[in-house]
Amino acid sequence: MIRTHIIPCKLKREDADALNLESGRIYTGVLVAHWRVVRKKQIWLAEKSGTRISDSLVEAPLHAHTIDAAQQGFYKACATAKTLKRVDPGARYPHWTKKFRTTVWKNTAIKFKQGELELSNGAHNPKIAITLPVELLGVLRFLEVRLVYDKKARHYQWHIVVENGIQPKIAAGNNVVSVDLGEIHPAVVGDENESTLILCRERRHEAQGHAKRLAKITQALSRKTKGSRRHKRLIRAKSRMKAQHKRVTHDMEHKVSRAIVNVAVERQANTIAMGNIKEIADGVALGKKTNQKISGWNHGKIRKLVEYKAEAEGIAVVLVNEAYTSQTCPNCGSRHKPKGRVYRCPSCRFQGHRDTVGQVNILSAFKFGAAGKIPVPQTTKHRLPFDIRLKRRRPDTGQSQDCSS
Repeated sequence: MIRTHIIPCKLKREDADALNLESGRIYTGVLVAHWRVVRKKQIWLAEKSGTRISDSLVEAPLHAHTIDAAQQGFYKACATAKTLKRVDPGARYPHWTKKFRTTVWKNTAIKFKQGELELSNGAHNPKIAITLPVELLGVLRFLEVRLVYDKKARHYQWHIVVENGIQPKIAAGNNVVSVDLGEIHPAVVGDENESTLILCRERRHEAQGHAKRLAKITQALSRKTKGSRRHKRLIRAKSRMKAQHKRVTHDMEHKVSRAIVNVAVERQANTIAMGNIKEIADGVALGKKTNQKISGWNHGKIRKLVEYKAEAEGIAVVLVNEAYTSQTCPNCGSRHKPKGRVYRCPSCRFQGHRDTVGQVNILSAFKFGAAGKIPVPQTTKHRLPFDIRLKRRRPDTGQSQDCSS
C-alpha cells in the first residue's frame, strides 16, 4: 500500500526557503510563458511545448526531474480547471504567480543509504540527507519526497511517500453496509439490522465559525492600503487562520472516516454502498445561508478517506445514486419530503430518524435497484469519532466510543 509519512525537517530555514523559492520561480515561468503565447499568438501551448520553452530559460540548482515536477504542476492545475468547467463555467484556469511552491523529489532523485535518504539537487550541487525514523527503514520503496511548509506551525516538514509492501486485509464476511453522508451528522452507516449515527457537530461548528472569521478579516483588509504594514500583517494572520482551520477539519475528517470503516468491519462487510452526492452543490439556489452550508460541506474528502481506509481492510466502496432516498418511506414506499430531523410518513404514519431512513434506502437501492424495499433497522447506535474530553485539550487519536439508544 502507498502511504505518506510526515517527519520534521532539520534544514536551515534559509536553505529550505531557497529550494521552494526556486520551485515557485519555475512554476511562475511556465505560467507566464504559457499565457504570453495565448495572448499574442492565440495558441494554447501543449505541456510538451511549454516545458521545452521553460527548459531553455531555467537554470536551477535542482534535479532535472524536480524541475519537471514544478513545470508539470501548472498543467495539472489546468487539467483540474478543465474538469471543473464542465459543471461550473465560471471556473478559471490557473493565472496567479507563486513566489514559493512545494519542492518535489521524484524517485529518480532519491537514494536510500544506511538509514538515510539522499536527495539529489543535480550535478555539482550538494545533496540533502534525511535521517529516517525506525518505521521507515523497512519499506519496500520510496516514491516521492516533498518539502512542505506548515503555515500554522511556521516550519518545514518532509512528506515522504512510500510503498510499504503491506498487503490489504481480507474482509471477514460478505455483508453490505450503506452510508448516508450528511451535513449535520457526518454519516449514518449500517445494514438491515443495525444503524450507527456518526456524530460530529463540531465539524459544522468549525466550518461556520471559520466562515465568520474569514468574512471579518476580509472586511478589515478592504479598509487597509495594499502593501502597507497593517495590510501585510492581516494577510499573514489570514494565512495562519486558514492553515489552522485546514488542520482541524482534516483531523475531524480522518476520525469520521475511520469510524465509518470501523462500523463496516464490525458488521463483517466486504462492500460499502455510499450515496453519490458529488454534484449536490452544482447550481444550488437555496438562499445565502443554505448555499454556504452546502458548498462548505466536505463530503468529497470524507469519501476519499473512506475509500483508502476501506481498501486497507479489503472492503470495496461503491457509489449509489441516492435520488429520493431521503424522501421515500421504507414502510410503504410513498414519497414525502420531510422537515426537521424526524421522518413522518403521512400515508402510513411511520416515524423514524431522517438520516436512518436515507441510509436504509441507499442499501435498498444498491440491493434491489429502488428505495423503500427494506424496513428501518430495529437497533440504532450513536458513535462519537473522538473523545470529547480529550478533544478539548488536544486531538484524540484513541478509539471511538459507542452508546446504544
